[in-house]
Order: sequence, then structure tokens, then C-alpha cells
Amino acid sequence: KMETDTRQEGWVLRGLLTQKPGADEALVRHQGSCHCGRVSFEVEAPVQFDAEDCNCSICCKKGILHLIVPKNRMHLKDGWQEDVHTYTFGTGIAQHYFCKTCGMHPFYIPRSNPDGFDINVRCLDLSTVYQVRVLPFNGQQWDDNAASLAHKSKS
Repeated sequence: KMETDTRQEGWVLRGLLTQKPGADEALVRHQGSCHCGRVSFEVEAPVQFDAEDCNCSICCKKGILHLIVPKNRMHLKDGWQEDVHTYTFGTGIAQHYFCKTCGMHPFYIPRSNPDGFDINVRCLDLSTVYQVRVLPFNGQQWDDNAASLAHKSKS
């Protein structure tokens, strides 16, 4: 069950982890997958983190909530490339992956951070998540705002 707390500056997605974390923001391995489970992964992130809700054309249609991480914090099962199709548009830098079976888009390589992965928070198992603060991102003015994301894929 997901609970939301709507605010002008964003909203909060509460995970299933009921014990509030201490001050230590250690990374844990969160499980994630597409709908059918063929494309599965683990991502290292804290139990509470920020995610962006982008208003650009593709993100609105996909309904994605963005968690951008360095590539070394993303762990994909062997052979994952065989289970996905790739969609590109515009500059072709962003590599949008979606499952060949169910069509879900659990992650992609973003144009803003080609040195990292962008995880669809909605594809995470929330049992290891305490809280996600969802912040609006103005992707309709992408060129003006993309630089604000650059730090997210740095180790």
C-alpha cells in the first residue's frame, strides 16, 4: 500500500519499511523489476531518498519517478540485454529500456547522466524503502534544468 502526502514543493511516497532510519544514511540493496519479472535488478541507495517527477513528454506518458544513481550502484542480472528493447529519440543519448514481454520500463540511461542509471522508483520493491521525497522537475525546460541533476550519477 502506498500513501502520499501532497505538497506544493513535492510529495512523499512512504515505503513498507516501518522502522525509521537513524542518522546513518548507509546504502542498502533495493530489489526491482519490470511487471513480469524478466528484467530484474538491484540498486544501492539509502532507505530514504529524493526522486524527481519530471513533466517532459516521455516521463509524463511513462509515469516514471526518477532515482538517478552511478552505474556502479546498479546491478543487473546476466543477459538482461536479451530481455529488453531500446527506444531512443532526439539526440539519441538517452537509452530507454523496456521489457520485451510486459513493456514495462524499469530503468534507463538518461541524457542528463549518461554515466549513470535512472531507476523507475515505481518498479522498486518498497519493502526496503522507508520514504521517498518526490520533487517536481521541469523537464519541459530540460536544457535550462538538466545541469541540476549532474551530481546524482557521481560516486
